[in-house]
Amino acid sequence: MGMDIRLTRIDDRLIHGQVATAWSKTTGIERILVVSDEVAHDELRKFLLKQATPPSIKSHVITKQQLLEVYRNQLFDGMKIMLLFASPKDVLEVVEAGVDLKAVNIGGMRFCEGKKMVTNFISMNNEDVQSFVKLADLGIELEIRQVPTDRKTDLIQLIKKEKML
Repeated sequence: MGMDIRLTRIDDRLIHGQVATAWSKTTGIERILVVSDEVAHDELRKFLLKQATPPSIKSHVITKQQLLEVYRNQLFDGMKIMLLFASPKDVLEVVEAGVDLKAVNIGGMRFCEGKKMVTNFISMNNEDVQSFVKLADLGIELEIRQVPTDRKTDLIQLIKKEKML
C-alpha cells in the first residue's frame, strides 16, 4: 500500500503561505514532509517551517535517508502526503533509491550565481537541468505551477526552448 503521495514539489522556499494553503486544500493532504538534509540539521529553519504550516496539517523536516526509511516501512501507509524538496538533485536521489513518483511540481528555484532564469521564479544551472532530464527519462511528469489554478507548463519543453539541453 505505502504512503499516498498527493504532491511532490520542488520549491526552495519550502513551506510558505501559498504552498501551505492552496496546495494542501487542493490535494487534501494530512502531512507535509520537507526532505532536506541541510534543513533537517538547522533547528531555526525547522522551527520557522513548523510556524508556516497550516494548523490542520502536520509537518516534519526529514533527511533523504529518513524519507527512504519511512517510505519502506508501514508507518505512513495510506497517509495523504506532500513531499517538499529544495532541489531536483535531491528528488532524483530518492527516486533512484526507490521512491516511486509519477509527477513533480516545480514551484520556485531562486536565482543565484551560475544559474539561468527560465521563468521569473525558476532559475537553474546545468546540474539542475541534468537532474530534471534524468527524472523525465524515468517517465516522471515535470510540471511548473506556482498555485493549483495555474495552467501546467512542461518543464522539459521550457528547458529545450531555452536551449539548455
